[in-house]
Amino acid sequence: MNLVNPHAYEQTYIYMKLQVAPEIQIIEEQEEETELEPFYRVLIHNDHVTPMDFVVQILTTVFYLSNDKAIDIMMTAHITGIAYVQTLPKSEAEKRINKAHFAAGLEGYPLHFSMEPE
Repeated sequence: MNLVNPHAYEQTYIYMKLQVAPEIQIIEEQEEETELEPFYRVLIHNDHVTPMDFVVQILTTVFYLSNDKAIDIMMTAHITGIAYVQTLPKSEAEKRINKAHFAAGLEGYPLHFSMEPE
């Protein structure tokens, strides 16, 4: 406490409270309506060349399925000729199908996926 001016602390405090804050301008953002990308069903087609273990590998690494789910899908395609893999936004379905086709092509396998609108 200042003996000369016992209110010096209060004056300092008042001075600090009276400091002017910078002017802030609030700009309202307009939300644009974004249309969701359509979903597509990814299908796998059976062939008599691609090894079953390679199909399971593609389903687990490209489509991120569990090993058990990948085996079920592979067996369904093997028995019925076609099987549902998963539903994805169109661009993601295209990307994963292309990646799977590329990987199969590198190994010389005719593994084929297709997609259809949901």
